[in-house]
Amino acid sequence: MCEEIKTDKKEKIKPVKGVECITVSGQVEGHYSLGAGQKATRYEELIPRLVECEQSDDVCGVLFLLNTVGGDVEAGLAIAELIASMSKPTVSLVLGGGHSIGVPLAVAADRSFIVPSATMTIHPVRYNGLVLGVEQSFTYFKQMQDRINGFIVSHSKIDDTTLKKLMFDTDELASDMGTIIDGEKAVSYGLIDEIGGIKEALEWLKTRRCD
Repeated sequence: MCEEIKTDKKEKIKPVKGVECITVSGQVEGHYSLGAGQKATRYEELIPRLVECEQSDDVCGVLFLLNTVGGDVEAGLAIAELIASMSKPTVSLVLGGGHSIGVPLAVAADRSFIVPSATMTIHPVRYNGLVLGVEQSFTYFKQMQDRINGFIVSHSKIDDTTLKKLMFDTDELASDMGTIIDGEKAVSYGLIDEIGGIKEALEWLKTRRCD
């Protein structure tokens, strides 16, 4: 069982039994396969790996390294929900970018870190392809947006009003709506817990152990 270690200066922190490192890079692939030459993280490969980590007695912490442009909304949200429901300690580290659906993936972990040079793009749900111009289509998009916003707000310190303001801003992106924030702003908004790199992420995991 994994639990937090409370120590004083005389007691040394015992290292974790094992840290599993999982990368989410490129585009999160969902129901449709991406074209050749595109870097992708496939949810049908990642989900079984997360289940293995949850069941393994040799894994006492999971480190997620994120450098993603986003991707399939339902697949990304499904992965984020699975990360959030794990009993093992989890840490996310945003490197380069944690854009679009990468935002829920970043905040899903127990503790989130971001390097100062990384960026995160916050924007509303969009869809490429044929869309029926009926009320049901717009209702579906709104429901999906509400699911994403609810997840982000419940797993971070940002409030819903601030999140929507960043998401629907029309002044920053030339041909779209949304906001790009760097590491320091992500922390100041309460989206990410703290600035840090691999050292800080691993040190946080080392405050957990398996008995």
